[in-house]
Amino acid sequence: MKRIALFTVCLSLLFPIACARKTAQDSVPDLSKNYPSAYGDTLVQGTIADPAILNPVLASDSASHEVTGLVFNGLLRYDKDLNLEGELAERWDVSADGKVITFHLRKNITFHDGQPLTAQDVQFTLETYLNPNVKTAYRSNYTSIAKSQALDDYTFRVWYKEPFSPALQSLAGMAILPKHLLGGKDINTADDFNQHPIGSGPYIFKSWKRTESVTLEANPNYFEGRPCIQRLVYRVIPDMSVQFLEMQNGALDTMTLTPNQFNREGSQKAFLNRFNKYRYSSPQYTYLGFNLKNPIFQDVRVRKAMALAINRQALVDSVLEGLGTIGTGPYTPTSWAYPADAKPLPYDPEAAKQLLKEAGFTYSPAGKLMKDGKPFTFTILTNQGNLNREQTATIIQSQLKAIGMDVQIRIIAWTSLLSEFINKRKFDALIMGWSLGVDPDLYDIWHSTKIGEFEFNVVSYANPKVDQLLIEGRKTFDPKKRIAIYRQVHQLIAADLPYVFLYVPDSLVAMHRRVLNIKPEKAGIGYNFIKWFVPKEFQKYPEQVQ
Repeated sequence: MKRIALFTVCLSLLFPIACARKTAQDSVPDLSKNYPSAYGDTLVQGTIADPAILNPVLASDSASHEVTGLVFNGLLRYDKDLNLEGELAERWDVSADGKVITFHLRKNITFHDGQPLTAQDVQFTLETYLNPNVKTAYRSNYTSIAKSQALDDYTFRVWYKEPFSPALQSLAGMAILPKHLLGGKDINTADDFNQHPIGSGPYIFKSWKRTESVTLEANPNYFEGRPCIQRLVYRVIPDMSVQFLEMQNGALDTMTLTPNQFNREGSQKAFLNRFNKYRYSSPQYTYLGFNLKNPIFQDVRVRKAMALAINRQALVDSVLEGLGTIGTGPYTPTSWAYPADAKPLPYDPEAAKQLLKEAGFTYSPAGKLMKDGKPFTFTILTNQGNLNREQTATIIQSQLKAIGMDVQIRIIAWTSLLSEFINKRKFDALIMGWSLGVDPDLYDIWHSTKIGEFEFNVVSYANPKVDQLLIEGRKTFDPKKRIAIYRQVHQLIAADLPYVFLYVPDSLVAMHRRVLNIKPEKAGIGYNFIKWFVPKEFQKYPEQVQ
């Protein structure tokens, strides 16, 4: 999509939705009144990244999962307090030894094509994850299962080889696929489905215009009740400044704000008259990751020197404008596994230079860092549109130049960065981020067996002690013992520095004030999305719903 600074034409020129009422854009509900829930309207959300694929088994990026999370269901999910509750499963039983789990499915649930969802679909989905020919990064979540069986249409049972503490959490994340559409097909190449998914979730996939938009429609037959917001449109706008202009001009209803937008433009009275701002902690962090197959990064003294030379507090103060904290390792303060005494390395460029000298580096008369007659030079890659990461890369480039390193920066569109560079391990260093689950199991990111293409250990990290602890953590049910295990994992990885853990940003969201029933909780704001609504008199697209 072309970047348009002033978006004044009717949205129907780009999306198949009716023109907005002009008055609705500027009027908002009176929050002192009690408005009844209402169906209808469209929510247009800005996003910097186009999804990579719309099959949740194959997807490994947040843009894809944000869409598929509304199109598909899992057996379980997390409630507003981050406790597991039933989704497709109305209840479940766990044997005394923790090795057998039985799920009792809700009846009369259908896929979007009207076909019933049964335990056979659950069985098929699990077999898909376990199929070694399927290019999924999530297989290890299910390899501890000895066997599984659909006992009848509404009862599904799994038997584990040994106790597996993240069992419920991993099964909660298993989005259920329709066997009648995918059975007998190569899921890797099932493009009709992977680009036009059919699930059982609250929203039905309608269209995907590559690099432009994804449109979802409310599922009128959803088992928990029809969602109130009739249509959700994700508009792909890689430039967050353009997103903000689009929102101010009525073409977007919601977006993730940059810290500058949150603190400055988003604090203006005219903005606050039309939009609500939300700030909350979430389990995400940003990192500088090293390709450990590259010889220049294999000496931990070099990685530590780089960590000492990067002023992470300055990154929090400038890039995040104070809306976040310094990262200390692979867990964030929202995790129960986070070590309370965790401390980042200090900012100490002189100590960094000393470490580099110990590692055999010298300085040229021009101040260039050298070894064996070659300058220390590398390129940082990050994704287009994420202003925080672009600014972070520029600051790091300057700070590492101060210790003699020649750092280049490449900004690449997300889908290309993922497919051509990250998945193929064709990079020196990355500035990227992780958004973590509730359970502290990090096997898929850090275990040494997860370094292959399409896997999540993209930096090729390997530490036998960490491998052992990650396996031990999966076999341990005692919460106190698990805390001890994962705190060791945090400390070991922090010391090895496969990443420089830069910062933990707060989540910053702006939402049009006509959207009601948004209640920030421990889980954030999206947990009750199907109950968000716009009062009839404030709907911008009221004629959509019959």
